[in-house]
Amino acid sequence: MSMPFAGISGIDTHAHIFLQDLPMVAGRRYNPEYDATVEQYLAHLDACGLSHGVLIQPSFLGTDNHFMVEALQRFPERLRGVAVVDPEVSDLQLDDLADAGVVGVRLNLIGKALGDYAGAKWQALFQRLANRGWQVEIQRGFADLALIVPPILESGVTVVVDHFGLPNSAIDLDDSQHAAFFDALGGGKVWIKLSAAYRSESDLARATHVLARLRKACGGVERFVWGSDWPNTQFESQTDYTAQFTLLEALFPDADERRMVLVNNPAVLFGFACAS
Repeated sequence: MSMPFAGISGIDTHAHIFLQDLPMVAGRRYNPEYDATVEQYLAHLDACGLSHGVLIQPSFLGTDNHFMVEALQRFPERLRGVAVVDPEVSDLQLDDLADAGVVGVRLNLIGKALGDYAGAKWQALFQRLANRGWQVEIQRGFADLALIVPPILESGVTVVVDHFGLPNSAIDLDDSQHAAFFDALGGGKVWIKLSAAYRSESDLARATHVLARLRKACGGVERFVWGSDWPNTQFESQTDYTAQFTLLEALFPDADERRMVLVNNPAVLFGFACAS
């Protein structure tokens, strides 16, 4: 009998690597003053007993994914990637990213005007990603998710929502304006990344409450994954890798559920199960 998750002890689905002297985009919100290398990241995985990880292209590096791609090529068994691309990216460029281990595209929409995601330009990209079995990963405040997620889902692509959906402490999760987003969660094509609770001012109690609401909307934990958000940019002095892993353990004291979130779910979503 095959064992689809053999050799997978845990997957961290959200981390960034960069060098402070890499070319960076104009108008960026953050300027790193240190290096975050793939070797450092793998050391954190090892220390927590995790076998695999997912690198997310940092927004301040724009669409130049080469530093992440080089790391993916060096450690193809352990790593996958999520890239940042222009909507007009060529199929050849997507092929090259796929060959390196990229399985999705990220839209970091913090501080940006929302695009017309139901329009032809974006829908064409999303449909191409759907045909490849890729995902679209979204970072945006909770209040706007109902405007973003449903039109993207129209393309047939899988959507991953970052950082619990960024529900800051002022957000009432049961407000009727969020109904469209919660309805989308029930449709089976939206995944939630349980990462960076600190980015929405959530302590364990708040994160537990948010998780309960998301679990109810999703009908279980089968589309939850976990990410460390290492190196916790802009919050380096407030948290670290171990603290983020400890939070996950507190959120999922049940070992079977924790294994779903750490192993089974992300192995399928990011294609690790296919390669094991």
